[in-house]
Amino acid sequence: MTSVHTGFTKVSLDAFEGVAEEAGVAKPDPIMVADGVTRRFGGLTAVRVDHFEIQREAITALIGPNGAGKTTFFNVITGFDKANAGRWSFDEQDITGLSGYKVAQRGMVRTFQLTKALSRLKVIENMKLGATGQSGERILSALVRPRWRDQEQAIEEKADQLLERFKLSHMRDEFAGALSGGQRKLLEMARALMSDPKLIMLDEPMAGVNPALAQTIISHVKTLAEDGLTVLFVEHDMDVVRTISDWVVVMAEGEIVAEGRHGSIVANPRVIDAYLGAHHATPLDRSEQDRQLAEAESELDRQEAEAEVGPEPDQEELSRTEDQ
Repeated sequence: MTSVHTGFTKVSLDAFEGVAEEAGVAKPDPIMVADGVTRRFGGLTAVRVDHFEIQREAITALIGPNGAGKTTFFNVITGFDKANAGRWSFDEQDITGLSGYKVAQRGMVRTFQLTKALSRLKVIENMKLGATGQSGERILSALVRPRWRDQEQAIEEKADQLLERFKLSHMRDEFAGALSGGQRKLLEMARALMSDPKLIMLDEPMAGVNPALAQTIISHVKTLAEDGLTVLFVEHDMDVVRTISDWVVVMAEGEIVAEGRHGSIVANPRVIDAYLGAHHATPLDRSEQDRQLAEAESELDRQEAEAEVGPEPDQEELSRTEDQ
């Protein structure tokens, strides 16, 4: 397999040694820092993040129940949505409010839960669109082929190397719309690397992917970190989170409620409450047990009686029949 140089070297150390496992904790070398980020939709506050840092050259998982605000937070900090309040920086540069393409130019790229492959373009053309600073994109330069010919060739060679790395080279000249859901996920990851990012953000990369291809995606995520990239990913599968994450951040109701290694996160009472409800472990007294049992028995009796005699006739339908 041909390797692709990303320009970064993975630092071999435990970056989280000595870091307190608590929400909003400071990191030794954060690549992204967000403060007071709020996103409201009418009267609903979808995101309310007081402080959040992403450690450089680590794999961070962002988890939480459905509706926790994970994707909305992704959209805000990557320029695909507007925050109502807050500031955030990337690689020590303020990127608050920048549009998506400007954020990507700075080196922070993302994939989507619903893939954004251009279905009517070939796979190789999708890849080449991910490269930045192309001379041929400017009107005057585009008219003079020698000015962009060599760059175009270099971009295509890089695209082919990445397609080989992600095992998509056999689909090179097929339309992107012909790819399976899992292959589109791989295409998005490969295309994101065309811009030589420093931070790659993956929104549910395993969603809708068959188990065999999911393992392939997992191995690629690990390789990204080994190449020195920083990875932040949203995921619901806790086995995946346990397998590849160095650090786990938990969101619930728009807020970050916990951070830490996987082992401490799964035992954290706030995390358990976020997923299962605050009173999931509270024992019931005898009267409450009897009440719930009586309700269940009554419902079972009703269903059995209905099954024997059939559903109760609709009164409106009976009236129409009598009129006729």
